[in-house]
Amino acid sequence: MTHAAITPPGAKPAPGFTLFELPKFDVPTFALPSLEVPAGFREAAEKGVAQATNAYEKTKAAAEEATAVIESAYTTLAKGTVDYQRGVIEAVRANVNAAFDYARDLIGASSLSQILELSAVHARSRYEALGAQSQELDTLARKVATEAAEPIKTGVTKAFKFA
Repeated sequence: MTHAAITPPGAKPAPGFTLFELPKFDVPTFALPSLEVPAGFREAAEKGVAQATNAYEKTKAAAEEATAVIESAYTTLAKGTVDYQRGVIEAVRANVNAAFDYARDLIGASSLSQILELSAVHARSRYEALGAQSQELDTLARKVATEAAEPIKTGVTKAFKFA
């Protein structure tokens, strides 16, 4: 063991102070063991890598399947939405045509009793038509919802059976 002074080299201690030295320790050196990995560790690492790869493959397959299910549901929903919108447009067209027919009939009316009769007939026919249109749109909306949910339902059922 050697000693090292705490003052910089060439410096003189201040008057009234003495130099003191700190012990200097040598840093021990360690011999590195051989880089051979024991067979048990290697087997455990290989097994862990194989399990992680297997889990990754299963997760990837599940994600791809889920993506396919969602794409199928969205495709079905998009088609159903277009069908529903066509139904709404058809109902609006029928209602506008009925309104114009009613207006034309009112213009051609010659008496108050004829106007009242036309109004009653028009109101009754519009009430019945709106009821039928609502039923048709409701049926179409249920069909779209059921068809769009079917791929998701099938996918979830399949996933639970797989798990």
